[in-house]
Amino acid sequence: MSISQRPRLLAVSDIHGHEEGLLLLLETAGYKAGEDRLVLLGDYVNEEPESWDTLRTIKKLSDQGAVALPGNTDLMVAGLDTAPAQLAPLLEWLKSLPSYWIADDYLFVHAGIRPGIPLDQQSLRDLTEIREPFWRETVDVPYTVIFGHTPTYKLGAEIGRIWCEAGRLGIDTGAKHGQRLTLLDVGQRRCYSCSTSPLNLYQDIRVDFVYNSGR
Repeated sequence: MSISQRPRLLAVSDIHGHEEGLLLLLETAGYKAGEDRLVLLGDYVNEEPESWDTLRTIKKLSDQGAVALPGNTDLMVAGLDTAPAQLAPLLEWLKSLPSYWIADDYLFVHAGIRPGIPLDQQSLRDLTEIREPFWRETVDVPYTVIFGHTPTYKLGAEIGRIWCEAGRLGIDTGAKHGQRLTLLDVGQRRCYSCSTSPLNLYQDIRVDFVYNSGR
């Protein structure tokens, strides 16, 4: 099957409770469950466990065929003893998610990978928490790594834009920090994003093309 014939491959990371924004971007992109491939890269909730509705939406998308990966805040919330008892099945599902996903020529992971460690030997902590050792050093894997966790403005990107480097694409565009939530159409290199600023919440919808990652 040629690249043009493959189902669309979409990715979003670091939603941090912005369920409405996520659904708006999926609608704007014309996402079709069961036809398009959607990879959700974690951090669905916030440090404070008040975004259960967002987590339920992620579970629903997963039930419809999306791939969901855990983020560090999700795993933290899943381990809390204070979560309501009725959420136990949802949190057990959260803890059962795969730590990374490979599709086409892309490796999807929440935070990144530790250089020099085989993929199947990476620790869950590194996959969900690593920062500088991943994006400051050379990573020798036969994939372009698509990741979140570190807001792209901290990597040198313009605020609210994805970060591109040879073999790496950072897609956490700062939704947690009142910047933007971004959905990436991987094959078309097209971004759909909306503001998460309280002043214009989920407004200013943008559709942009992004640079080739160099791999």
